[in-house]
Amino acid sequence: MDMTTPGPLLPPYGVVVGVLLRLVAYLVALLYRDDNKIKKQDVPGLCDLHRCKDGLMRNGLIAQKPPSINPERLKDFGEEDYLNGDVKTWEMKIVSRNEELLTDTLSHIPQSSSTTILSSCNKLIRFEDISAAAFKIQCGVQKTPCMYSRLSKQYGMDIYLKKEYLQYTGSVKERGVLYLLTTLPQDQQRKGVIVASDSNFSMAVAYHASELRIPVFVIMSTSTSPVRVKMCREYGAMVISYGTTAKDSQIHARRLAQENGYLYLEEEDSAVYLSGLGTVGLEVYEQVPKLDAVIFPAGGHCGLLAGSAATLKYLNPHISVIGVESESFPVLQHSLKAGHPAEDQACNNHHFYGDVSGVCFGSNSLQLTGKLVDKVVAVREEDILISMLRLLEYERATVDAEGAIGLAALVAGKLPELKGKRVAVVICSGNLELHLLQQCIARALTLDNTVCRFSLVISDCPGDMSKLLEILAREEARVLDIKQERTFVTSELFTVEVICTVETRDKIHTAQLRNALLERYPTTTWTQR
Repeated sequence: MDMTTPGPLLPPYGVVVGVLLRLVAYLVALLYRDDNKIKKQDVPGLCDLHRCKDGLMRNGLIAQKPPSINPERLKDFGEEDYLNGDVKTWEMKIVSRNEELLTDTLSHIPQSSSTTILSSCNKLIRFEDISAAAFKIQCGVQKTPCMYSRLSKQYGMDIYLKKEYLQYTGSVKERGVLYLLTTLPQDQQRKGVIVASDSNFSMAVAYHASELRIPVFVIMSTSTSPVRVKMCREYGAMVISYGTTAKDSQIHARRLAQENGYLYLEEEDSAVYLSGLGTVGLEVYEQVPKLDAVIFPAGGHCGLLAGSAATLKYLNPHISVIGVESESFPVLQHSLKAGHPAEDQACNNHHFYGDVSGVCFGSNSLQLTGKLVDKVVAVREEDILISMLRLLEYERATVDAEGAIGLAALVAGKLPELKGKRVAVVICSGNLELHLLQQCIARALTLDNTVCRFSLVISDCPGDMSKLLEILAREEARVLDIKQERTFVTSELFTVEVICTVETRDKIHTAQLRNALLERYPTTTWTQR
């Protein structure tokens, strides 16, 4: 029987080599993946290092997962660990920009000829500092929404409202305060801090110091609103009423700090505090793409404006940064012209304007503002009231003067160059007491010509009052109040003066009602606001 020649018993040499190479590649990939898992397990999370609002950490876990940072924001960052006392912390470090100073990057931005730039500007905050602040405080403050507003159609531009009044204490000051408190040495955290004012800054210190288990004392004058005192105590602070003025409270607080080792805190423009406030600009840039301009409240306390301008100008130098202050005390404009903080501006309506009415508190903020802010405009008190009314009508937002002053620039038509552009407005505060809110809204309605008052004289005969009411009903005016005066009148006998307060839809409706009344009662007197 014929036997055929058998083929080769082993595969070709090339096939063997290919199989071995694939096996080696698989083993290398497997080892690399296991090594990454071990490294990730060694790195503690941010919320493991800070106490979140959801409660204390237990067994390395927290009640709720913290909000993650946008991955696009982390593409240029690594992590660097260092020891701060006995606490191990983690911060972000820019590795692709060689620690480039923020102010050096902006050297090509045109500067105003009326602004003096001091030589210490290169020592100001960097974008790296602001990013580290955002990473460190993300568990302690809200990432507030920046939403498209229905006011956009009314003012001819795309308006986005950054709603910082939704923070726990109703103010953007929480950002700077929390970062400031977390950077304090452990010795000082054990001893405690003390503040002396009834401002939003003090409220933020009271709340976040209590959350961080730092003893906190707040000294308030006896003229402070009971609502503020109650709120501060509910946040967890020890509130002491002392003196009749804010200056008396500050002197007493400094004495207590010196005697007991407390750290006396006041709102200033330190790099740490400005870095915390600058995180607002970082969030606005992330939340609203293709921004053309961002509007901030200004005034003496311009830390929010300065810190956020540093962020925005670093990320996109073409974004216009605009500050808004009151015409009654243009502290920032005078300080920029003089080249140093102005201290001769006084405000006689502190309860309405709040922190906007303070004096310029430092040169760092002033330098940043002069170098980075494109424009500072001033608005009237009437514009601020109308802005508060618009936010309540269209956004159901109850804010104070500090929160509404940014939108007031658009209401007053101070920024016509923004027509058709995409604009973000920071609504930074919503701490307005109820009795002030009532007065502000009532005054704003009269300024907006939706509530008006008139007086006229009619005969004191049956049926004349009903004829007046028929005219008001025909013109669809809502009667809010009506009074009759028969004794103290200068008209002839058997007449009555009628004083009537009505509500209308708008200015056009008010004009129609006025013409109808003048046609029937020529002696009608319209009360001017």
